[in-house]
Amino acid sequence: MKALRTEYPNPQFERSDWVCLNGEWEFGFEKAKPGFRFSTDEAKAVEIREKGSFPERINVPFCLESELSGIGYKGFVNYAWYRKKVKIKATEGRVFLHIGAADYLTTVLINGKCAGRHSGGYTSFTFEITDFVAEGENEIFILCEDNNKDPLVMRGKQCEKRNSCGCEYTRTTGIWQTVRLEYTPKSYIKSIKLYPDIHDCSLTILASLSGNEKFSCKALYEGKTVGEIKPTEVGGERIFKIHLSEKHLWEPGKGRLYDLELKFGKDKVKSYFGLRNVRMDGMKFLFNEKETFQSIVLDQGFYPDGIYTAPSEEALVRDIELSMAVGFNDVKVMSQEQN
Repeated sequence: MKALRTEYPNPQFERSDWVCLNGEWEFGFEKAKPGFRFSTDEAKAVEIREKGSFPERINVPFCLESELSGIGYKGFVNYAWYRKKVKIKATEGRVFLHIGAADYLTTVLINGKCAGRHSGGYTSFTFEITDFVAEGENEIFILCEDNNKDPLVMRGKQCEKRNSCGCEYTRTTGIWQTVRLEYTPKSYIKSIKLYPDIHDCSLTILASLSGNEKFSCKALYEGKTVGEIKPTEVGGERIFKIHLSEKHLWEPGKGRLYDLELKFGKDKVKSYFGLRNVRMDGMKFLFNEKETFQSIVLDQGFYPDGIYTAPSEEALVRDIELSMAVGFNDVKVMSQEQN
């Protein structure tokens, strides 16, 4: 089973030390039953794992309803479970498991112990698994629970009937975005938020830092350093500001992106940003303070073979190229693909 979607799923916050877990997983699922209720703790996951029934093989990150998953079952499903043996290298730092999206209630067991639970089918989530793994082979077990007939559970445009109808489409159950491992030092950058300002040609960075180390940051344009933050020892939630020596505005059809290199102790993260602003002036839409007419197309983000998940990165690029080719300058995206 050939692994697909092996590109790094979040290039705006990229580390080099990661392992893609997409591809073949052991798999099983249970068809929907009347009166289904979500489990209140990890006991259901433990029970299914201990039964050890994995009759299928599935191609992650495609949902079980899709043809690319290798399953293609279109009926209703309440439980879907996954198992994979992975090798963990020796590390003095931390190990994280990232799941781009899984519908709806997800429980993760590492070597039989619960590492975390997450509800919501459209958001990415992360569990630190450092204390659950050892050097060498480890087992990852994932249970996903779903109920498309529960009015309190968001289902997007997934059809509550067996067949697609109207503007509702084939359901998505279980994992449907990239699963990966990531290694970090003990002190690491948890997250960043970037706020460009075209008026004073600057970038404000809101950084969430775990531990206390020297933090530094460098902004580059086409390989040339155009601003930086000198190393300074910090920790926790911090705000930094970089004044840029060159102004290159991001405009529709002209990316002009700046690269960003962040360091926090031994941790290194790459990112990028565009220098632009957007605001309304009455009924006028201003982009970089210029009135801009928006010609917008709706991108539903459903694919015949992958459903919620594009079959390849090239398919996502083609969506953008086709919309630009017919004259649109903006896209309303309903796909939950990661950037």
